[in-house]
Amino acid sequence: MNKLVKVWQIGRLSYRKSLELQKHLVRLHHENKELSNTLVCLEHPPVYTTGIRTGQYPEQVAKNLEQLGAEFYRTNRGGLITFHGPGQLVVYPILNLKDFKPSMRWYVCHIEKTVIRLCNKLGIEAGTSPNTGVWVKDNKICAIGVHGSRFVTSHGLALNCSTDLTWFEHIVPCGIEGKGVTSLSKELNRHVDVEEVVPLFLDSFSEIFGCHYVDFPKKECDNILADLIQ
Repeated sequence: MNKLVKVWQIGRLSYRKSLELQKHLVRLHHENKELSNTLVCLEHPPVYTTGIRTGQYPEQVAKNLEQLGAEFYRTNRGGLITFHGPGQLVVYPILNLKDFKPSMRWYVCHIEKTVIRLCNKLGIEAGTSPNTGVWVKDNKICAIGVHGSRFVTSHGLALNCSTDLTWFEHIVPCGIEGKGVTSLSKELNRHVDVEEVVPLFLDSFSEIFGCHYVDFPKKECDNILADLIQ
């Protein structure tokens, strides 16, 4: 438990700004800044995002989704299309895997284990499938799509807490036919907000990844966000 990860709880942030923030934090790693391992925890306004395989999402598809009141972004993460929005805990781990284990497969597996442990803490039986992510039976509760650059990770996971699941009706989530989506609130039949889930996620991440965490220094947070807003 000697590895240290800084936790940055932002609240609501646009997807565009989150991309800029991730690039900044990745750059800190590549500049060999100390103590750069960071978990960014936030929620997004409604947005559909695709991964590196974007051929099946022509511009008309993007326009149709935007007409629903959501943004649309193409990204360099793995995976196909998914939705982010209010009531969903999005976590972007910006980690140097050389501080853990330099393997993207190991990393994705441990992200899945983290979310499964979180679900277990709430009394939900969750697991994996041949498809990436965390599932409750045939319904995906957490999407995972990551990117690695010289073993520095970006993008991450999206866990449905109290998400409006009707947003997913307009897409084939993660490109997987015949499967559904669910949320912590739906499975527990009560409202489960992001604020309740964050501490459970952090504890589960600490246990699975063998690290401990501290809050990201507020002054450093303010300085970075000020640069992004300009």
